[in-house]
Amino acid sequence: MNRLHALLRSLGAAGVLGIGVLLFCAPFYLEAVRPIERELQGQHAAAERLRSRGTYRPVSGDARAEELRRFYALFPPLDQLPAQLERIYGLARGAKLELLQAEYRLERRGSGLVPYRITLPLRGTYPQVRDFIGTTLQSVPNASIDALRFERKQAGDSQLDAQVRLTVYFRPNNEGAP
Repeated sequence: MNRLHALLRSLGAAGVLGIGVLLFCAPFYLEAVRPIERELQGQHAAAERLRSRGTYRPVSGDARAEELRRFYALFPPLDQLPAQLERIYGLARGAKLELLQAEYRLERRGSGLVPYRITLPLRGTYPQVRDFIGTTLQSVPNASIDALRFERKQAGDSQLDAQVRLTVYFRPNNEGAP
């Protein structure tokens, strides 16, 4: 013990601090630096594998064009919009919902699918609204529900005001026709 005290006195405060730092560095290296080095090696190996793959070569243009044509053929042409709207109105009437003043917006974005946004304010019971939404999504597969909002005037009311925002997608009349 006296020997240890004599050694520490001969090293001085700076020497004792240096030994403390060295003792701290070994576990720090093993716990923090070493795992990061392994991760870096793994990332280098992954980057090397990606580099050795070569450049991306797309499938022939004809196959891609055919695939795109088949995709567009899944959607009705834009001239079917009135029939699709009548189908949605019929589903709302079939669910015995009261239709209020709706908002419509056709969005043209250049090429691609044409979205038609419909905001339908409805009045009815919750089961009626739920049935309408379910049958609409089944009967009009090119439609999506963007937003739903429910409001009751009083907690005990069975009737509620609902707002359903739908988007119905169409293909331009000249694309994807079989």
